[in-house]
Amino acid sequence: MFIPICGVAFVLCFWVVLCDTSQYGRVMVPLGHRQELEHAPLSFSGSWKVLGPFQIGTREATWGADPLEYVGGFRALQYDPDALFRSSLPTNGMARWNTTQATQTSTSPTYANASLSISYSNVDWDFLKVVYGWAAVQYQAWARGELTVRGNSTQSVILSTDAILEFWVDEAHYFGGDFFTFRKAPAVLHLNPGTHKIDIRLVRDVRAFGGILPPTIDVVVHAERATSILELAMPGILMSDVVDGKLAAPVGSVMLRNSGENDIKIMGIEPSDVRHPISLPELDSQEILAQGSRVLTAAQRNESSSSENDLGIVIAAGQTRPVAFDISLPTRNVSSVEYVLTYKTADGNDLSSLHVWQNLTKTSIYEPHKITYLHPGGMASYAMLRPPARNATCGSGQKPSLPVLFGLHGAGLEADNGMVAHALDSVPDLCAWVMFPTGVTPWSGDDWHNWGFADVEAAVNSIPNWINQVDWKGPGVNVNRWIVSGHSNGGQGTWYALTHRPDKILAAAPLSGYASIQKYVPYELWQPADPRRTAVISASLNSYRHEMLMPNARGIPVQQQHGEMDDNVPAYNSRLLAQQLFLSGTDSSYNEVPGQNHWWDTVMTTPELVDFYYTQTKSNETIPRKLDEFELVVGDPGDMGSKGGIKVLLLEDPGQYGRVHAKGHTITTSNVLSLEFDPIIFQSQVLSIDDSSVILGHGLRKREHTGSVTFSKSEGKWSPGPLATAEAGIPYRQGRQLGSMTAILRTQGPFVIRHKGSNITSHLALQVSRNLHQYFQADAHIASSTSWDGTTGGTGNVITLAMGEALAPSIHPDFPIQASSTGITVRDSKGAQHHYNSDDTSLGAAFLRPLEDERLELVLWGSDADGLSQAARLVPMVTGVGQPDFVLLGEKAKWEGVDGALALGSFDYEWKVTPSSVVS
Repeated sequence: MFIPICGVAFVLCFWVVLCDTSQYGRVMVPLGHRQELEHAPLSFSGSWKVLGPFQIGTREATWGADPLEYVGGFRALQYDPDALFRSSLPTNGMARWNTTQATQTSTSPTYANASLSISYSNVDWDFLKVVYGWAAVQYQAWARGELTVRGNSTQSVILSTDAILEFWVDEAHYFGGDFFTFRKAPAVLHLNPGTHKIDIRLVRDVRAFGGILPPTIDVVVHAERATSILELAMPGILMSDVVDGKLAAPVGSVMLRNSGENDIKIMGIEPSDVRHPISLPELDSQEILAQGSRVLTAAQRNESSSSENDLGIVIAAGQTRPVAFDISLPTRNVSSVEYVLTYKTADGNDLSSLHVWQNLTKTSIYEPHKITYLHPGGMASYAMLRPPARNATCGSGQKPSLPVLFGLHGAGLEADNGMVAHALDSVPDLCAWVMFPTGVTPWSGDDWHNWGFADVEAAVNSIPNWINQVDWKGPGVNVNRWIVSGHSNGGQGTWYALTHRPDKILAAAPLSGYASIQKYVPYELWQPADPRRTAVISASLNSYRHEMLMPNARGIPVQQQHGEMDDNVPAYNSRLLAQQLFLSGTDSSYNEVPGQNHWWDTVMTTPELVDFYYTQTKSNETIPRKLDEFELVVGDPGDMGSKGGIKVLLLEDPGQYGRVHAKGHTITTSNVLSLEFDPIIFQSQVLSIDDSSVILGHGLRKREHTGSVTFSKSEGKWSPGPLATAEAGIPYRQGRQLGSMTAILRTQGPFVIRHKGSNITSHLALQVSRNLHQYFQADAHIASSTSWDGTTGGTGNVITLAMGEALAPSIHPDFPIQASSTGITVRDSKGAQHHYNSDDTSLGAAFLRPLEDERLELVLWGSDADGLSQAARLVPMVTGVGQPDFVLLGEKAKWEGVDGALALGSFDYEWKVTPSSVVS
């Protein structure tokens, strides 16, 4: 949840915002011209035409589910106050047009904006909420206004769309938005003088707006003139703090936006002399902070470059990219650093420069301070670190290796916010390394799941580098020994850590967290759909349904806490999980604080929590634990660690939970194909796995890099070694490739987005890049080529956009989904071929394919522009959407949502379509 401070009581408020934008062709064609009294270069209309309300389910809008698409879409409608549209929400079941005035409009020489507040009095929200809960106060509508551009030439305009899911500018469609008002990657438009139509889709989301306040939709559209071709998308440099005169980490980053109409190449990044606010005559002008040849991260250097002086970073027209580089301080006396970026257009020779500087934050090494490091996605991220205090009494004798205590923040907060970074100041002498990860974004990327949790692990693994960087002489760190705590969305993240990395968890304290998004805001009001289809969607979210994963917490001390009067994340969530812990054979200490709401000043340091922190940080319990009996429940092996020294590597059907029950040397499994054992825990024991007797240590081939041993099941019998595919040369699915479509987020390096260079695919490739950066701050290289050859290189995962054509061959020689110029063919679990012809309808498909080294390709294919646009909506952005491994959408999905999917489901370990998939 978004957590601003509201009044003295620090009541938590929540806002949802959706913004996305992109460039569809080089210049927008205006609707017409009109005279205005004002002479501002940009202005929005004060009067807007609104049509609604219509039903929408929790996070359903990605699937389409817009009833107006049945009549051609809002863009095709003209304002008619007498027109009526069927809707399940208003009195008499009819929605209509109305006119609303912007609550505020403003203009200046450089920007214009308009604020709208939409509400409906012809809906009995209170009664609907009694029946359907918070799901009832989620709805959708459309609004139409105008943006006027004045002048004599085309204007480059940066358009931010707060709280807007999708929109149209004239005839160009944009999907993705800025759901959480990050404003990291707004659209770049090139608009001719005149009046331009703006159609915006409004979607109310309880997770952001809340379920208690009146159900209004509040949005802002903000247009700003671009000031140059290459601009800073965010001010300054992301860099670490200076602790006791030393830079805490050598990783820096700048966010760059190409606001021009041609691709840009970054040619160099070099430090400048330290400038304002002080001068440093003692600093040799020839002394530099980093050599240009060393500034870029290894992942970004993998992009092709034509010469040693060409850094190989290309920023496509309209794209925003993070660029990471190495920083070092030449002297302890500087108060700021300045860098000069040299660049040119991709087809030009003239060099230009952009200056960026950043004030240094200096603090004591014992205070919470910012450290930077590289996320697996190849871009820089940060966390706040507080090492053990000088006066902490942490054992005697040899230098101890202390655990890491995580504090996971709630949604809408940065880790360097004082509410987060100083939340544990009242317990300064804990025998632990206290770390506040950011999860990359204020919403922790994807709610501390694949992307956000990878950031947690990158942060903790950077502590040894910090120790070397600052020459730390205090206690050491055990990066595999965690105490996890977190509030609100961070409380949910604590449950995720507890259930997905149990062998690393010393103890956990989830505070005011929700059980799962389904328990938080029900999915009741999605469009009606075939239960088999909804079951596929539900199964795609199995790994995040913590109420199903409580057996994984057995043996781990858990201190729960929740405000009794919480109207943001109801205390029911913590009560439910406390009960599920008990029913799973374990227990927790549960503290429900009387009279408290969601947030209060000492929410992280109540007496019960303080006692828990001190007790657990001094615990000598061995990790991983050797348990006499335990159960492991797995929704997705790709994001699951081990429990009791056992890790599930593969499931028979990834659409169902896998279960392992261990009691002594007897192990029973359900829906499990392959297991990995830690020989340190099991040693040379004789085990019984599903009545198969196996001996650890007798000729077993150890798994690379892990030191563990593997057993796999074939024809009902367990035997040593990894699972083999039925046919030689067939790559089997493993590791980072496992899971639903969100597995694409497990990239090791920047994404590669490839397409063949048409206006349509260029527009959508830019949209995909923008959404990845907006929601995850991810980096992506957009590769346009006339052929598919050689465009899947590098270390990152690949996203391919193709329209009305065959795809490049997969490394899998017999992949079950094939696309061609006539349509798409899916082979079901029984081997039957289903061909979907595109002659008389629009088709869109999104599906995963394997690449080498556990990499993935996400294919976005459309029979035409509409089909490809539908497919591109499914690229993971926000949690709770439930994209399975493959989806084939028909035109009806635009208004029917999931029920308009012609086929959807999962691939098994051999990349075959599973029996639980739907292939109609």
